[in-house]
Amino acid sequence: MSDKKDMERQVHIEEDVELSNPDHVKGELPPVRGEVHAMEIVRSGGEEVDLHINELEIQLAARNVDDDSGWSKFLSFHNPDNFTKFLAAFACIGGLLCGIDQSLISGANLFMPSALNLTADQASLVNASVALGGMAGSLSLSPINELLGRRKAIMVSCLLYTIGAALEAGAMNFGMMVSGRLVLGMGIGIEVATVPIYVAETVPRKHRGNLVSLYQFNITLGEVLGFAVAAMFISVKGNWRYILGSSLVFSTILFVGMIFLPESPRYLMHKGHPLDAFRVWKLVRDIRQREAKDEFFVMMFSVREEAAGNRNRGKFAWTDYLTVARCRRAMIYSLVMGALGQLTGINAVMYYMAVLFSKVGFDAKDSVFMSLVGGGTLMLGVIPAIIFMERRGRRFWAITMVPCFFVGLLIIGLGYLIPLSHTGAAQGIYITGLVIYMFFFGPYATLSWIIPSEVYPTYLRSYGMTVYTTIAFVWIFVVTYNFSQMLEAMTKIGLTLGFYGGIAVIGWFYQIFFMPETHNKTLEEIDLVFQKPTIEIVKENARNSWETAKDLAHFRLRKVFLTRS
Repeated sequence: MSDKKDMERQVHIEEDVELSNPDHVKGELPPVRGEVHAMEIVRSGGEEVDLHINELEIQLAARNVDDDSGWSKFLSFHNPDNFTKFLAAFACIGGLLCGIDQSLISGANLFMPSALNLTADQASLVNASVALGGMAGSLSLSPINELLGRRKAIMVSCLLYTIGAALEAGAMNFGMMVSGRLVLGMGIGIEVATVPIYVAETVPRKHRGNLVSLYQFNITLGEVLGFAVAAMFISVKGNWRYILGSSLVFSTILFVGMIFLPESPRYLMHKGHPLDAFRVWKLVRDIRQREAKDEFFVMMFSVREEAAGNRNRGKFAWTDYLTVARCRRAMIYSLVMGALGQLTGINAVMYYMAVLFSKVGFDAKDSVFMSLVGGGTLMLGVIPAIIFMERRGRRFWAITMVPCFFVGLLIIGLGYLIPLSHTGAAQGIYITGLVIYMFFFGPYATLSWIIPSEVYPTYLRSYGMTVYTTIAFVWIFVVTYNFSQMLEAMTKIGLTLGFYGGIAVIGWFYQIFFMPETHNKTLEEIDLVFQKPTIEIVKENARNSWETAKDLAHFRLRKVFLTRS
């Protein structure tokens, strides 16, 4: 029944697209029937592509560049590659905003609760309120991006982040501190999904594959910078105010930079402004190259096809996540993987790292400095994923990393068993476990961004990312707000091994049997993967896992760990 419904929708889409060439592209140009037809034209030689591009060039030349469109304020590089690098640099700052808060609050936790006379529950809520704000920001993600565009959405997130950081730094009581954390969290909730979308829609496709992993790297870089900033101000009077307020420097830099950067060309095309989209395209691509012309031509009609499809699906396309099996499987899979990324302890450890170091005998100053070890190790752990993620595939990284960081959790738990009278031994074992945990969690953390970016169908991707990021912040709130109570109720070793370690083991078995492989596949091929019944995916994974187990039993390690997937 759903297949028949999809066929009827496609007929309407093709009819709508065929009747609509770009609004501003006039002249006797042949009609193009959507993305597939556009790709066929490109493969046939591209003569029609040149006709459309030349028409846009003529209209662009006739347009008064000093009109009120605002073009004059945007940066213009002679080399489009340099402009692309500039965009990527600002994406890095977006990642820093997300990561730096986790480490700044970790350092501030040593001093801020006592300075504001906070109870244990109030201190937990201060840490977790960023996640509450992140939920609100995530829920507003789709409407803000649709109404304002990617560029202005990022600027709004920077404003919220800056206001929140200022409120934190000047907080005089619990209410003011929570308010600042909520506003800052809203900024993070909007930024964390908008920046990757903006970059992906702007940079050349050859750079898109590793940008998601690179974004995670910059989150970890922000965490390291946050620990470094905390160490800088640790001996200053009112240290926690300087620590928390320092983050507004990075949000201000990103805000100012975005003033001089243009809107995403795909968003402009989506809003019916193909000439503006073409103007941006010439900033980020060398339009003299055949590939740049072809890519813009296909994008032009792909966006129109999506718009026509959305009109025919009606206002409640998101219900397909409940009614269409392919969409439902993708949603469940991505949400489970996102939950595993949070419930295995990473955010709780990052938020309370300095406090945890103090519990194994380090004083306040040394706890902040030693936090750099954990944050730096996590950052280094992401680097192999950036380089080799596409070489070995998603299942390899997920299934291999879980046992490795579980060993780190085990060693941390053993460190808690050593009496503090043996300070050196307790600290040495704890640091060893933390380094192992952080290093192997780095590649695993990148999957939390890669998977949702590729498994949702195109027409539902914005809805999917909204749900995914909102639920992710729910889990962050759960693990950070309840950390102190869980630590007291379960004891340190019970929380580390019993809860985080137990969920890691459950997740490992889930990944072995239920995790499909999506690496090295087009989005259309991924659609086919999720159209399979779940039992088929389980059977296929069981066969592959059995073969891998036999290879390991016969010590064919090169085949298991080094052979390209």
